[in-house]
Amino acid sequence: MDKLLAIKAFMATVEAQGFSAAARRQGVATSSVTRLVDALEAELGATLLNRSTRQVSLTEAGAGYYQRARDILEALAEADARVADRGEEPVGVLRLSLPVEFGRRVIAPHLGAFLARHPGLELDIDLSDRFDDLLDGRYDLSIRLGEPAPSDELVCRPLGRFERWLVASPGYLALRPVLEHPRQLAECACLRFRYGQSARPWRLRRDGQDLEMDVTGPLRSANADLLREAAIAGSGVALLADWLVREDVEAARLQRLLGDWQASPGTASDTINALYLPNHRGSRRVMAFVTFCEALLAP
Repeated sequence: MDKLLAIKAFMATVEAQGFSAAARRQGVATSSVTRLVDALEAELGATLLNRSTRQVSLTEAGAGYYQRARDILEALAEADARVADRGEEPVGVLRLSLPVEFGRRVIAPHLGAFLARHPGLELDIDLSDRFDDLLDGRYDLSIRLGEPAPSDELVCRPLGRFERWLVASPGYLALRPVLEHPRQLAECACLRFRYGQSARPWRLRRDGQDLEMDVTGPLRSANADLLREAAIAGSGVALLADWLVREDVEAARLQRLLGDWQASPGTASDTINALYLPNHRGSRRVMAFVTFCEALLAP
């Protein structure tokens, strides 16, 4: 018995929920799949699947075996990809974590061109505003805005920069005194981005002068586009990335405020960073995406 082939037949049967469906997916006879799974059970001395005329289901032993077999096959596929990844062209699956709106608005429109340039690559992308930990091996590369690497064990490579703009709708501003100085933000309804379980103070700088304010308001969220929509609807003043609100400012849905001040939440930087583990330094997959982002985000 080819044990690897038998394990793959077992996993295909579980995922297709039947021997016939698994056989169709693999392009083989149903009897071949059944024979391989039977042989695997015989060698293990355990029943992995409950069989009925309509479907198959995992036994308790089968559920544990399936999970471990899947982990092993995924690790084997990753090992194959890493060896192939040292060749001339990037190949294999590249697992990415991108900020939600940055991924949608800035990166996604250009993914077609990236994949056309690298036909041997497959992208597996999660969109999240959480600061995911790469140390567990879930992602090959993470892009984060305005934050340093959470661990010295990660490589932090700057890809570009962005600005944060104070914005509000013309309707909201029409009902208030003209905003001429950052201290007047204390009198505004401020729409705040939530970092973890807390909101950071807003810091503004001009000509070497720093002002830091604990602003207040009716809305706080970890989703930047929600704050943008609320600002457009006239709910208050928001501090958002320029790439997120530039079109709204140009279309007069939002108005930029205190443009001669540099704004940021707390000590956050204006850098767009690529984060990855040191063992990915020679990865063609990772470097291909890093190069792509550097060109995309160039001034």
